[in-house]
Amino acid sequence: MPGGRLTQQERQQIALGLADDLAYAEIARRLDRPTSTVTREVDRNGGPTAYRADLAHRATEHRARRRKQTPPRRPGAATALGQGRDEDAVRAYEESFTTLLMQQGLPKMSARVLTCLFIADTGSVTAADLVQHLQVSPASVSKAVGFLEEQGLIRRERDERRRERYFVDGDVWYQSTIASAHGVARIAETARQGIGVLGRDSPAAARLENIARFSEFVSESILRAAEQVRDVLHDGGP
Repeated sequence: MPGGRLTQQERQQIALGLADDLAYAEIARRLDRPTSTVTREVDRNGGPTAYRADLAHRATEHRARRRKQTPPRRPGAATALGQGRDEDAVRAYEESFTTLLMQQGLPKMSARVLTCLFIADTGSVTAADLVQHLQVSPASVSKAVGFLEEQGLIRRERDERRRERYFVDGDVWYQSTIASAHGVARIAETARQGIGVLGRDSPAAARLENIARFSEFVSESILRAAEQVRDVLHDGGP
């Protein structure tokens, strides 16, 4: 079985396989590669609908050059973000998770910061840890942290050395889901306000009524499901 990085020709075969709606396993079989290799390759380069062989190849070359230029990490950052693992595998997973968060609507830097928090063994990181790990400016980290805090996805505290430390709580996805459901409920409320403004018997009002009903149903369903899952997890269920 071939090893090492994917070649440009292999990436072109992946693109052709995706265009033919082939499963990842079938594409991997034709390349004589593990399915996980194809899955990571596609996920980190735009997903099955946006994958481009030429862009993916250039992005890989850029990441390789960046790794060579990256100075050794300080011990503090390594401890916060985990050590003793396959660094290439962790980095590939980190990029895949970041891409997923971006596809869900998070800005790139905020997605990178949130992923770092998710995979940090300590459950928290400092601004210095993030600057060192992501190789970005303190201003970029500050802006991303501010956005994530506004969304209720992270919180900050000062440690014993008076440094700001950022945390992601275990129920962050519950909090995010609840906030999203309330946002959908506000869409329903705003749509209903428009019905009176535009005239209840108008075609536009009928359209807004459908939007309001749909949004109310979705919001209520999400809230109910989130509470049920949270109860099961807190009770130690499956």
